Amino acid sequence: MNTYLMKLGAHSLDSAPEEAKLLLQAAQKQYGTIPNMYGRMAQLPGVLSTYLHGYEAYRKQSMFTPPELEVVLLTISRENGCEYCVAAHSMVAKMMSHVPQDILEAVRSGSPIPDARLQALAAFTKAMLDKRGNPTPDDVEPLLKAGFSEHHILGVILAIAVKTLSNYTNHVFHTPVDAAFRPFDWKKPAKAA
Repeated sequence: MNTYLMKLGAHSLDSAPEEAKLLLQAAQKQYGTIPNMYGRMAQLPGVLSTYLHGYEAYRKQSMFTPPELEVVLLTISRENGCEYCVAAHSMVAKMMSHVPQDILEAVRSGSPIPDARLQALAAFTKAMLDKRGNPTPDDVEPLLKAGFSEHHILGVILAIAVKTLSNYTNHVFHTPVDAAFRPFDWKKPAKAA
C-alpha cells in the first residue's frame, strides 16, 4: 500500500516546541531515549500531550490487569495495522506485563486466544472498532459473562482513543520501530485482492 508520508521530521530535545520539551525530557528520563513515535508526535504538542495523558489514564483507571491492558492495546493496533505499536506493545506485553507467549502470538495474529476471558475482551475490542463504537447487546453479553463490567467498556473506549492517536501518527510518519522493539517486529498482513 502506498500511503502518504509526512515530510515533517522527528523533533529532538533541541528542536521541539517548548510545550513538548518537558514531555520529551520526561520520556528520555524514563526510557533513556526518546521513542521515535514521541519525536514525531511533538510536531503538534497537543497530540503528544493528549497521547501521554490518555495512555497514563488508561493504565491507571481502566481496571484491567496488565495482560488485559495489553490485549486491548494489541488488538486495536493489529486491527489498525500499526506495525510500530504492535511491536512496542508486544515487547511491553512480554517483558513487563508477562503475557504468556501463546496468548501474545494469538493476539498478534488475530487467532483465537487460548484464554476465554481474554478472548472475550479481544472480541469485544474488535467489535467496538468494526462497529465504530456502536456495539450490540450480542457484542457486550460475552464480555459481561466473562466477568468484565460496563466500566471496562469505557476502558476500551479510552484505549481506542489513545491508540487512534498513536496508530494514525505512525501511519502518516511511517515511524521506524525503535531498536528495543525490533525483536517483536510485526508486519500487517496483505489484503486479499
